[in-house]
Amino acid sequence: MKKQFNFFKILFLLIGLGIYTGATAQERMVTGIVTDADTGGPLPGVTVVKKGTFEGVITQVDGTYSIEVTPNDVLVFSFVGYKSIEEPVGDREVINVALAPDVLGLEEVVVIGYGTVKKEDLTGSVTAVDASKLNRGLATSPSDLISGKVAGVSVVSSGGAPGAGATIRIRGGSSMSASNDPLIVIDGVPVDNSTGINGMADPLSSIHPNDIKTFTVLKDASATAIYGSRASNGVIIITTKEGSKGKMRVSYNGNFAVSTKRGTVDVMGADEFRQYVTDLFGAGSEQVAALGDYSTDWQEEIFQTALSTDHNISFSGSLKDIPYRVSVGYTSEEGILKTSKMERTTGALNLSPKFLDNRLSVKLNVKGVYNTNRFADTGAIGSATQFDPTQPIYADSPYGNGYYMSLKEDGTPIDIGLANPVAVLEQKEDESTVYRSIGNAQIDYKFLFLDGLNANLNVGYDVSKSDGDVIYADNSPMSYVWGNNKAGWGENSSYSQTKENYLLDFYLNYNRDFAAHHFDVMGGYSWQKFYRDEENEYPYSAEKALETDEEFYKDGYDYSTESYVISFFGRLNYNYAQKYFVTFSLRNDGSSRFSPDNQWGLFPSAALAWKISNESFLEGSDVVSDLKLRLSYGVTGQQSLGQGDYPWMGRYSYSTAGANYYFGDTIVRLLRPLAYDENLKWEETTTYNVGVDYGFLGNRISGTLDFYYRETEDLLNTVAIPAGTNFSNQLLTNVGELTNKGVEFSITGRPLAEKDFSWILSYNIAYNKNEIKKLTINDDPDYVGVEHGGIDGGTGNNILIHQVGQPAGSFYVFEQVYDESGKPVEGAYVDQNGDGEITEQDRIAYKKADPDFIMGLSSQLNYKNWDFNFSLRSHIGNYAYNNVQSNREAHNTIYDPSGFLKNRVTSAKYTDFENVRYRSSYYVQEASFLKMDNISLGYTFDNLGLWGKEQMARVSFTVENPFVITDYDGLDPEFGNDGIDNNIYPNPRVFIIGLSLNF
Repeated sequence: MKKQFNFFKILFLLIGLGIYTGATAQERMVTGIVTDADTGGPLPGVTVVKKGTFEGVITQVDGTYSIEVTPNDVLVFSFVGYKSIEEPVGDREVINVALAPDVLGLEEVVVIGYGTVKKEDLTGSVTAVDASKLNRGLATSPSDLISGKVAGVSVVSSGGAPGAGATIRIRGGSSMSASNDPLIVIDGVPVDNSTGINGMADPLSSIHPNDIKTFTVLKDASATAIYGSRASNGVIIITTKEGSKGKMRVSYNGNFAVSTKRGTVDVMGADEFRQYVTDLFGAGSEQVAALGDYSTDWQEEIFQTALSTDHNISFSGSLKDIPYRVSVGYTSEEGILKTSKMERTTGALNLSPKFLDNRLSVKLNVKGVYNTNRFADTGAIGSATQFDPTQPIYADSPYGNGYYMSLKEDGTPIDIGLANPVAVLEQKEDESTVYRSIGNAQIDYKFLFLDGLNANLNVGYDVSKSDGDVIYADNSPMSYVWGNNKAGWGENSSYSQTKENYLLDFYLNYNRDFAAHHFDVMGGYSWQKFYRDEENEYPYSAEKALETDEEFYKDGYDYSTESYVISFFGRLNYNYAQKYFVTFSLRNDGSSRFSPDNQWGLFPSAALAWKISNESFLEGSDVVSDLKLRLSYGVTGQQSLGQGDYPWMGRYSYSTAGANYYFGDTIVRLLRPLAYDENLKWEETTTYNVGVDYGFLGNRISGTLDFYYRETEDLLNTVAIPAGTNFSNQLLTNVGELTNKGVEFSITGRPLAEKDFSWILSYNIAYNKNEIKKLTINDDPDYVGVEHGGIDGGTGNNILIHQVGQPAGSFYVFEQVYDESGKPVEGAYVDQNGDGEITEQDRIAYKKADPDFIMGLSSQLNYKNWDFNFSLRSHIGNYAYNNVQSNREAHNTIYDPSGFLKNRVTSAKYTDFENVRYRSSYYVQEASFLKMDNISLGYTFDNLGLWGKEQMARVSFTVENPFVITDYDGLDPEFGNDGIDNNIYPNPRVFIIGLSLNF
């Protein structure tokens, strides 16, 4: 019996050992590398999952992976833009896979308004840009990344100041008095950029560019109408990066940059200026007596070589099956104009867990920025081009805090003199601090009782707090020549602003296939609140306040306002057999910015598409890989009116200086009523679009072609009203019409797609023509238009006009007459009406600041571990008013009778004007250009082996703004300011060394 027990004991032990050995043999580690089938290069970020489970890993930067498997497992390899592959394990220990790119990435999911859609199912004009594939340069704002990358999208920097903003236009502007900025949606939160953030030049700099995953640009009304009243100028959707399941990944991106000025305004040097003054006025003249004994290059004194640095580190992975991504960024950017500087600290957190067998998805996003700025007064640039080069920077005088000033014969300051450029920078402190946070929680639930039905709730916020101080030092040169009092008092001010934007969106989405029929139906509700509180104070310095009367104080103000937008919206996407597509959308917006009778606006859209490449006669074609025809129509609105939140209500404003009432010694400022239109309503823009998406040779060549026509009705315009109405004589009302029509073309090619050698080349071009059709309630042949665009020189000189039959923002000038040699004849202009006199009636709308064509070209070339990239942009047909020349050329501007001299630009030798000719068309100059935005060379080191096996490092050298080809006479042909070139902060040339690490 004992022997029998021992037998079974041994038998059970052997069976157990066999089971254990078999189990051990079953579970083993499989490794491999995933590459691109076309290029042979490694693919990081590929998901490798055991089929039928949620167990998986992500390939590393070198494309490698390792995973525990059994022989019966099947591995699924998937990556956005590539065709998925399934590989049975069997007895293999190494499984290498090459993923083939999907045709045009047609399976790629594109973010649109309130949802996503496959790229191949799009019916509207939509462009998606992968931020990871962009050449960044020293990008401190998201807008820098898409400049020149999307057809029909113009991004023009407001200058080269640290953290400078940009003017973004999609298919031109659709408004005159209201905003022309596109709606920007960040992770599902439409941000309020209509009024900006005080103390922050660029509100978009709240997000670090390295945190951005994709840009999606919605251009036609079929795509934008789902956003209704805020989408007339297009929509830019920004999505940020998320975490993914797997072990923690660490990424670092940093750079160090040196910025230098590209050039200066060509003015006379000290010796040349002395000779010029002597020749012009005579050796014994008072003008020559006003010359100094120094030689000062004022532009050299105000500019510097600037140093900047930027760092961003992120951690991503999963914690107990909760994907996460955390990032922190720091930017310190000096400006080439002395004293200008920006420091920024950003942070971002993303969590994207799933629950209830993946039926409940949650996305939590929080982004924050702490931004400090020192703004340099660009008036120093204009002053440096005019200031007498024979004078010193510093002087021993009781006035000006030791800085040189122009003085009268009695030794006191000349109160209409120029401010010392160096003092403008060093004696003025304009500083701000800004806190901003954007976040949201988006919850998506898939119902069990009806397959394909989802509910989505999105709750978000955008909150900012800013404070700033502007301090002119007492006794500084500016305190004697700027402002109202000019008595040496520091005209100081402080401001604070709080902005709050809260959002609640809820919608239901039903997405289901029935045989060859596909339905995607969505309907929802949106509520958004905007609140703004501003406070400004204007205290003079305590020292000087003792010497003043109370009446010299400027009143501050504390102002708060709020507005609401409530919306109901819906959309239907239908396609049959992936060949015939239909999209309908409808949004009903209610805005508190209009009277109760006009609060609601209805914004419909419709689109049709025919996927020709899926027809039987093209199926399997070796040449045509993608061909789709699109037609769309839609209406969008405009409620950012530029006149506050309640322009339809009666309001009062304080009267201007002098219109006060005295009760004894007490001054009472009077109020006056402002004109208002209680029937004010939306501007409405109707857009028609015809487009073609194409791809050839397996989409080695692909792109789009679009034709569009946009018409804005009920255009907001400020018109004159009869005197005697007891109101101000200007009224904002709906009277105008404006059209934009254009063509957009883009093409991307892959000339090389070898294992070690690949090249992607992208080009886009867009043409836009803008025309004003109507500006007045009744036709008035004597109505010239709306003059605007103030210039430096004279009093009240405007150089721009909105005029019927002309593009918005045309230059308004006299047409210059030239002699036989092409030289302008001073004071000679074309008599437009033939009355024998040159009067105001002879001024004409002449050229415009907006280009006819905008183009972009980008290249990405890779050879083994080397990469070479560049981005080019071009504007053609744009003009600029050269206010630097018009205000610096004439002889009569050289000497002011009060006793000081002004320098002269060397271009004056050609015109040799005796008097200023501000409104001559000669100063409206062609500003077409070809600009190299950036060019870079990089090298990637694989498997460094510093912290294990899987690390990657890339080092790069980039030159930003290396050259501009243009015939324009000014420093830079590209700037904001409505095409008026004056005191523009020049864009620097930047040399950047970058380092990226992934491990």
